[in-house]
Order: sequence, then C-alpha cells, then structure tokens
Amino acid sequence: MSKTVSKIMVEALTEAGAKRCYGIVGDTINHLTDSIRGSDIDWVHVRHEEVGAFAAGGESYMTGELSLCAGTCGPGSLHFINGIFESHRNGAPMVLIASNVDRREEGLNFPQEVDQKSLYEQCSVFCECISHPDQARRITVQAAQTALAKNGVAVIVVNGDMFQETVHDDAPWKVHLAKPEIRPNEAEIDQLADMINKAKRITLYAGIGAREAKEALVSLSELLRAPIVHSSRSKEFIEPNNPNQVGMTGVLGNRAGMEAVADCDLLLCLGSDFAYTQFYPEKAKIVQLDRDASHLGKRSPIDLGLVGDVGDTIKALLPKLSARLDQEHLDKALQQWKKDKADYVSEAKSGNDLLHPQTVAHMLDKLADDDAAFTADGGSPMVWLLRHLTATGKRSFLTSLLHGTMANAYPQALGIAKAYPDRQVIAMCGDGGMSMLMGDLLTLVQENIPVKLIIFNNESLGFVEMEQRVEGLLDSFTELQNPDFSNVARSLGLDGWRVDSLDQLEGAMAQWLASDKPAILDVKVSRMELVMPPKIEANQVASTAMFGLKAVLNGRSDEVVSLLRDNFLR
Repeated sequence: MSKTVSKIMVEALTEAGAKRCYGIVGDTINHLTDSIRGSDIDWVHVRHEEVGAFAAGGESYMTGELSLCAGTCGPGSLHFINGIFESHRNGAPMVLIASNVDRREEGLNFPQEVDQKSLYEQCSVFCECISHPDQARRITVQAAQTALAKNGVAVIVVNGDMFQETVHDDAPWKVHLAKPEIRPNEAEIDQLADMINKAKRITLYAGIGAREAKEALVSLSELLRAPIVHSSRSKEFIEPNNPNQVGMTGVLGNRAGMEAVADCDLLLCLGSDFAYTQFYPEKAKIVQLDRDASHLGKRSPIDLGLVGDVGDTIKALLPKLSARLDQEHLDKALQQWKKDKADYVSEAKSGNDLLHPQTVAHMLDKLADDDAAFTADGGSPMVWLLRHLTATGKRSFLTSLLHGTMANAYPQALGIAKAYPDRQVIAMCGDGGMSMLMGDLLTLVQENIPVKLIIFNNESLGFVEMEQRVEGLLDSFTELQNPDFSNVARSLGLDGWRVDSLDQLEGAMAQWLASDKPAILDVKVSRMELVMPPKIEANQVASTAMFGLKAVLNGRSDEVVSLLRDNFLR
C-alpha cells in the first residue's frame, strides 16, 4: 500500500513515543501538519518557534521521552535554533523536522532557501536529509532512535514537495533502545579502589550522570564518610533525603560545597562535566567517571579517567573498599552546610519597604506544591531557585545552566505543563527574559495551559548589572522600562497580581497559585541585590568599591547607599 512521506514520518514518530509537536504552520509543512491532524500527535500552535523549541525541550527533559518541532522553510526553521541549542546541551531527546524549498528550486537562491543541514549539524546528535521517498521511514526511525539513545536533538531536513511523494512502505524499520551495563574493567576498578583506600579526605562530586544512582551514591558516601557535593543540574535528585550532601560548588554554590571540594585529598567526579576549572582542587588527586570518554580531563587535569555508568561502577567498587570510622572531613562539611542554610534564611529577611528576591523565593518554597515543577530564567532567577527552593524528591527543576540563555523559563514550563497537566508548573522569570518572548503568553491562553509565572521585577538586566559592578564598572544599558505585568496579563486573558511590598506577598502568591488559569505574579524586588559567591575574594570587594567611587563621581551616590544597605548592612 502506498503512503505519503508525511504520513510515514508521522507514523514512525508516533511509534517512537512522540505525543506533541510544537510549531507554526506554513507552506512547506502543510502536508506534514495535515498528517499530524489525522494522528494521535497533538499539534501545539506557538506564536514564536523559539518558544516551541524551548517547550518541546522542557517536555523531553522532564519525561525522557521524544517530543517534536516542525518548521517551515527559511525563517520558520531558523527561529528554532536557540531552543534547539538548549536541548542539545542539556540532553533532551527531541526531533526537529526542518523543511526546505521544493527540490526544483534548491540551489538557486530561491526566496527563503536556507541550508538547514549545515546550520543544525553543530547542535544535534543526528542531522540528515530525506533525499528519496524510500528513505522516509528509515531516516525518521534513525533520527528518533539516535535522539533517545544519545539524549539529544535529531534533525530531519525535508524539502516541501517531498512530503507529498508516495511510496510503498514495506520495510518494518522501528526504534530499538538498549540499556547496557557500563563499567570500567577489573584492573581499573582495582586501581580506583586502591586510590580510595589510601586517601584520607574524600569528597564525592555528583553530576547529572548520577541521576539514576542516588542509592548507590549514598551507600558509597556512608562507607567512606565522604561529603557529597552536587552540580546545579543534579540538585533535584541528589539533595533530597541525603544525610551527607552539602550543597554546590562554583559561583552559584555555597561555602560548604566549595570547601569540601577544595579541602579534600581525593575528589571523585561522578557523572559530572562541571565547566569551571578554577573551582577544582589544586592539590588533590582527581578521578573522573563518565559514560562519555570525551568528557574525561576536559575541565581539569585528572589522575584517573574512567568510562562507566555511575550506578554500575559503584556496585562493582563497593566490595573492594574498606569502611572508615574517621569522619572529621564529613563533619566539618556538614557543620558548614548547616550554617550556609541558616545564612540563606537570614538573606531572605525583608522590610516592608524593601523586598529582597530571596524573600520571594522562600515564600514560593513555602507555598508551592510538594511535587511542583519549577523552571527559571538564566541570570538571577536561576540562583534563587538553586539556593532557596527545597528539593523534596518529588519536585522537578530546569534552568539553562549549559546554554545560559535568556527567556527560557516560561516556554520550558509550557511544555512541562503539557506533559504533566495535573502538576503545578511554575516559571521563575526575570523581567528581561519575560519581555523578550512575551508573545506566547497568548499560547498559554489559547491552549489553556495553567502555568504560573512569577516575575522578579527589578527593572534591569540584573545579573549583567551585577557583573558590571563586581568588575568595578559603571552599569550601562541594563535599565528596563517595564509595564505593570499584571495588567498585561489580564488584558491577554491570564490572571494577574502585582506585589510592591512584603505585606502583600503571601496573600497575593496564595491566590496566584490557586488560580485555575495561566497567571502572572509581578513582584517588585530590590534592584541592588548582588548574587554573592560562596566566598568573597578581596578583588571582588575592591571592584565593588571602585564601582562605588565611580558612581559617586557620576552623581549616583544613592545607588551606593542602596548597594551597601541591600547586601552588606543587613
């Protein structure tokens, strides 16, 4: 029986588990969208393709299942690229169908013609064209299989006229996914065990690769009396019900995590590709375990690099280790972690005339559901999420930590809410990120997606402003002239609340969370808040002082007073 290429592709993607396709309809994909209309796949009509890519990526990141995007030729497919880069870097399995002009016009600089393959090869794990109708199912299956197996983006480039071609679809190509056991060989396991048994102060650093190995990781920590430091992306699953976890290292981390890494004599990096070399220990031996050999020794010189799954490797390692009683290193880290948590609470205290963003985050932590899913924009909102929201074991978190983009929070939340319609989904938005992609607030209304958006409204590109000040520069070009976002929300069909003082916060937030519609909570927060690193260095204090001097000389002494009051005098 003959079938069109578009129908074959939709059938193959449905069989691979895809439930939704995000995009904007148009000429070169009209036959594809018509095939989707007659299938079990839900078409999600966004207003900007970048939002569609973020949404699909948010869905796939949380579910581990395939999601889809489809774009028209030229500008339509180009608009996806920032969201595609995000998923390529954070490991979300998705397929982008990027269409091109008809074959008879290809290579002739026809209007809207774009070489999609050369564009998307740099941000995908699979990128191929369907050049003959006979390839339709085979290439689509390979794309889906590669996306799921490698946790990344697969791109299929299709000319608009190809979708209409018919072919006998006889070969039963289908997706096959394997789950092999992966671990170092016995000699390498013995070498690792010997290094561990000889070390005195061991710290475990757990990344996203330890996602399925929480129980094994805690067992290793208990046996070695070793503190567990976690990467930002692994907060969700390492932090809950873990007696030996002590937070994060790095600029976004806390002192206990940073010192546990700096003070050890053996650091075990387990499933982590933490990028910042300056936060690795200078004198300790470092062992790195990763499923991807290309990650080994990429961020810091290491003493032993091993390829393996974290859970499989720990299982093989445990019988070769000696239990230890000395827990001075662990106790020191736990005591500092207790102090760090107390400091976070102290930072969240606000007066009625000055609302700190930490206060807002703590209130959100208190009122949000125990199984809520949270996203956060790049910049300061992701810091408030990582530092001030509690991982309960049921909550989910997603921020743009590897790509570092703006405007990701509510688009990713859109896709998550589509996948989990019965969960509370909350987007922590910066005012800069919110205003960058506001158009798809209409999608939340049109699709009736009850995402809750909280806007940390400091009328600036706050994280950039902080970076400029810490470097001793006068902040420049960061000011934002914002509307009342609650009024914008109501005019578009969302619910909206505005908070200008502490006494309004709890009541408004409770009403906002209780809304059965998409809703915005616009909170006016302190503009002068610095995102302080775990340990303030002398050069940072000097640079901030230099900003103060420049500000005074430029007639902005009131900002210096605010900076001191908000960050150093509370």
